[in-house]
Amino acid sequence: MMKRTILLAGLAFAMLAANAQDNPYIVKTKNVKKTATKAAITAEDIASQDAEPKDFMGKNFRYYSMCDWHDGMRFMVMPEKYDLLVNTFRDANTNKEVSSARLRHHIMVYKGHEDMTNGRVHIKFFCETDNKNYYYELPSGTFDDYCFGKLGVPTLAYLGDVDKARELLMDQPLITRTQFFRIDTEYDGDGYQEVKMPKNKVVTVKAIGVGTRSFPVKIIVEDENGEQFYQNVAMSKTNSGLRDDEFDVDNAKFLFEGSFEFTGAEMVVSTDIKSYINKTVHTKYASDMSTKGSGKTRDVRVPRFTGFIIDEIVGDRNNPGFYTLTLRESETRRIYYKDIVFTEDIPNASKEDYFGYLFGMGEGVAHNTTLETRTAIREGRVIPGMTMEEVEMAVGQSATKVTTSDGITEWMYPRSNSILVVQFNRDGIVIKAGARALGASSVSARRAADQKNSSRRLTGSGISAQ
Repeated sequence: MMKRTILLAGLAFAMLAANAQDNPYIVKTKNVKKTATKAAITAEDIASQDAEPKDFMGKNFRYYSMCDWHDGMRFMVMPEKYDLLVNTFRDANTNKEVSSARLRHHIMVYKGHEDMTNGRVHIKFFCETDNKNYYYELPSGTFDDYCFGKLGVPTLAYLGDVDKARELLMDQPLITRTQFFRIDTEYDGDGYQEVKMPKNKVVTVKAIGVGTRSFPVKIIVEDENGEQFYQNVAMSKTNSGLRDDEFDVDNAKFLFEGSFEFTGAEMVVSTDIKSYINKTVHTKYASDMSTKGSGKTRDVRVPRFTGFIIDEIVGDRNNPGFYTLTLRESETRRIYYKDIVFTEDIPNASKEDYFGYLFGMGEGVAHNTTLETRTAIREGRVIPGMTMEEVEMAVGQSATKVTTSDGITEWMYPRSNSILVVQFNRDGIVIKAGARALGASSVSARRAADQKNSSRRLTGSGISAQ
């Protein structure tokens, strides 16, 4: 049965291969051999979709979670091997499943979602290719629950990134940043061959089309010898189903900046760090930053998933390659400062100093805490109700930890002229926090009291205290 299903899926791909040849989103490197007749049905040439610019990568290729999808967003069905066995869409008129192979290269226009009477949720689409309505039924949960999970709709490659890349990159000179690219081996299929090219090679963009769902933008470039090769890259990661931390060293080439760099000052990415101003970012890891309060600058530990807007970037004259970011925290609007580098080859820079390591695009994931607690953490304050983990995120590791005889745990943080004392109950929840003058430590007092009580108990038992 499985063999028969795979065979039928393969036949469906073969029958529909011709439809891709005149689709403006399907592009191939030159000299690839044609093995199918020309399609009788051609796709219309589609105007590019407008985007809201803020900076080059972040603004032109904005990430849209499903929560932010709007009517009219356009996608192309790009099924992978698994999708041949598990169909994604249903016909809205018949409610019957439709083969992903049959819908291959069809253009789907998002039309919102609908809560059904049976408790299921339908993600609705209009197909430009066959003028039919389809829907994807969420496997479980509400729309809000699902859209925050960055799961998206299987098989769909976001065309907004392709359109914007065509508008900005066609005929532009680029420099290769990796040695590993591909060339097409099938005109009517997805076959390719890995090729190795010199790094830092000047190339020109010759064609841009659809790659895969995970890496939707296929960029074909040509070198000075007329040799063409391509890379499928993720620009905004909209509907790609991939997290930032999945783009490790091996997969870095599947990000645009991992494969290409601009040569002209008018097309700035890594060469002009001012393009990051006004970008919304979040911390992927906890990090030490500086902040100002009551006229003083102090260091604080900023937790993961803290959202910021970059207000200013200033170069450090004493440390070439280092820049100071002025960051406005998204929720509290408090100002923070962080020294970073934009490239990983700067002397004396650690991995934690690298912008791409520390920061991710967008707001990130909110902490599972209350707004009041989250605000206190980001301001470096301790308030009642915090857990021990939240206290460490707010003010770091304590210098001293003591548990008294009555079950109260105290953490002490020396300050310039005082000591911050944080008290926890038996469940590890803050019951009190406050500064005390040096020499008035409650811990010392408690220790003395405990020793005194212990001496009395021992003496009363007939054992003399030394």
